Amino acid sequence: MLLKHTPKELAERSALTINPAKTCQPVGAMYAALGIHKCLPHSHGSQGCCAYHRSALTRHYTEPVMASTSSFTEGSSVFGGQSNLLESISNIFALYDPDIIAVNTTCLSEVIGDDLTQIINRAITDNKIPPGKKVLYASTPSFKGSHVTGYANMLSAMVQNFAANSGKKNNAVTILPSFIEPSDMTEIKHIAEELGLEYIMYPDTSGVVNAPMDGTFRMYPKGGTAKEKIIASGDSRLALALGRTGTFQAAQLLDSKCKVKPLIMDLPIGISATDAFVDALRKAAGVTVPESLRTERGQLVDVLCDKAQYLYGKKVSLMGDPDTVLGLARFCADAGMRALHVVTGTPAGAKWERGIREIAGGGVTVKSGAQADLFYLHQLLQNEKPDLLFGNTYCKYIARDMDIPLIRCAFPIYDRIGHSYVPLTGYRGGLHLLITILDKILDRQDRDAAEEEFELVM
Repeated sequence: MLLKHTPKELAERSALTINPAKTCQPVGAMYAALGIHKCLPHSHGSQGCCAYHRSALTRHYTEPVMASTSSFTEGSSVFGGQSNLLESISNIFALYDPDIIAVNTTCLSEVIGDDLTQIINRAITDNKIPPGKKVLYASTPSFKGSHVTGYANMLSAMVQNFAANSGKKNNAVTILPSFIEPSDMTEIKHIAEELGLEYIMYPDTSGVVNAPMDGTFRMYPKGGTAKEKIIASGDSRLALALGRTGTFQAAQLLDSKCKVKPLIMDLPIGISATDAFVDALRKAAGVTVPESLRTERGQLVDVLCDKAQYLYGKKVSLMGDPDTVLGLARFCADAGMRALHVVTGTPAGAKWERGIREIAGGGVTVKSGAQADLFYLHQLLQNEKPDLLFGNTYCKYIARDMDIPLIRCAFPIYDRIGHSYVPLTGYRGGLHLLITILDKILDRQDRDAAEEEFELVM
């Protein structure tokens, strides 16, 4: 009923967000930290902050997410959290024995001005960090940016604290993925392995938040990138950064610190973007594309051709993380569909907006940042209704209110399961996405068909 009060008339807002199309930075930083093997994320703030960040990831992945907190009290909020963090570091290494503690800040620790560099140096001086162990941190205030910003900041912290140039290049290509599902990370590795490429990818949450149930509890699952691999990335001959918003900062840092040439690419969602990714890997490996990948591509093309009549001209609206929705916009364009609206709560910049317009055409409405919220998206849909809506669980209210089929493909998804096991990226991910879209379109056609037009074969 609340959505019935959303006005159709659009008005510019500069200081108000209504139902944000994002979550906060520490969620993304925590997710990135889980992509390092035997790393424990640590939230430098109150217990409530950490509980929210963990629950957001746990609900999305239906997996336990391990993280610790500095447990600020009123005293910490006034006098600073140094003593809390120093005690936390001692307790964590003694009780949980991680190789790495990845600290992310919160609103509270940022506002009071805790100097994390000084605190960590104090921990080293006081011998609170055992030999061979590491504590790193990323600045992730929740009052600006989004979970994608936090992910990008933690990825940069990995480069800053680990990547090292020994002066002797190895034969590996470093792959830096943006905020994507563990299934997508698996798919990216699959493509690299099919091409016979020696690679280093981080973070890598596959086998961490989608680990199998085998009856054994593991504080640190088998997945995640080993810190030795991240160190070796400083000697790699090329860095492929997949998704500008989530990886550009880290790729530039890897270049300036270790002289690893970066290649910034879009996430390989759909045929054309996956072709570009495969071609970049092919050139790096100096090989031809194997028959296995040609088969995967051919299957995606086959379904596109077989059912093009149901896709052509369909109007879509996209909401989600900037790197993902840009890939989805290209996927839709490849399939003959037309994007009407593209909205992300993450500040994505003018270059991202230009990229969307180049893909979707001049008629698309594009907005990013704090005021690109679900209230604004609902207003857009009331003015021009699409055939399909792509977005996260929070979009289900709008989809229900306006009777629009919803394709769930963004973070977070709380009301369905399986997204962490089935990719969007690569040819196989594209095939799954295409089948999902066609199912929604044909289900709607069946539902709306008159009795005499209800078909068995479609």
